[in-house]
Amino acid sequence: MSVLVVVECDKGEVKKSSLEVASYGAQVAQALGTTATAVAVGEASEASLASLGEQGIGKVLYDNDARLKEFVNGAYTKLIAAAAKQEQAQVIVLANSNIGTSVGSRLAVRLQASLATNVVELPRVEGGKFTVKRGAYSGKAFSDVVLVNDRKIIAVKKNSIEALHNAGQTAQVQSFSAQLADADFADAPKQVIMQEQTGGVPLPEADKVVSGGRGMKGPENWHLIEELAKALGAATACSKPVSDVDWRPHHEHVGQTGITVSPNLYIACGISGAIQHLAGVNSSKVIVVINKDPEAPFFKAADYGIVGDVFDVLPKLTQAVKDLS
Repeated sequence: MSVLVVVECDKGEVKKSSLEVASYGAQVAQALGTTATAVAVGEASEASLASLGEQGIGKVLYDNDARLKEFVNGAYTKLIAAAAKQEQAQVIVLANSNIGTSVGSRLAVRLQASLATNVVELPRVEGGKFTVKRGAYSGKAFSDVVLVNDRKIIAVKKNSIEALHNAGQTAQVQSFSAQLADADFADAPKQVIMQEQTGGVPLPEADKVVSGGRGMKGPENWHLIEELAKALGAATACSKPVSDVDWRPHHEHVGQTGITVSPNLYIACGISGAIQHLAGVNSSKVIVVINKDPEAPFFKAADYGIVGDVFDVLPKLTQAVKDLS
């Protein structure tokens, strides 16, 4: 039983979530007494792919077809399926990202495989059963799922697995071609609009997030959010009402109708905690809420709460973080 890991790359580098997935796949392979091979999608440098050896990957397959630089569901699915067949992979591991879950469902149909998304732990293989633990109900509950088909696909939740770092280990990078035709790119986007991320930390990959709501009172006060985020090395985010009134760009909107995040630390500043917002952030490991209203619903979901005015608390909190650095 071999293991294939799907590695997402952007601007020549392997994404942080894929480093976690690579570590997960390597540990699954070790438990099964086999090796882990990766197949890379997106734009990647050979040096970045070779560094996956530090996560326990022995070999990386890479198709440098320029049409694969941007995500195309049909082409990515065919590429990964071809790699799985070449490597006779019985376990395929992906990130629980937009790409991972979208491709994962297509792969499950194409390869007649069992699929589990939002997985948070390494699998248990006991008595012939292959069981994984996955988050449910927006992180409020967990379920154990038995994958019954011979081929199994696992989408791993971000920040649930710590990436391994075996310094000095390198993976062998091999050219790979799925022999894609123009028809495989029929669902390619007609236009890709790039938006520059402020703060330097991509929101979907961040393990710390500082987020603001209507309690910030206006975009002119957002420097308080950005200063704390910079001190922590965190990404910035906002609630839906904030992006709706154009205080912040829509790509920073987190929640049920925006980006779902699961960082190690989520700091909510001046956000009341509507259920739609909670649905997108309550998978965070630690939630800190700052709000002057002690009855704000968000406090019921918080691990730590500060009842106070964000304009008094944020400068003091930022200075405290700087003092500890």
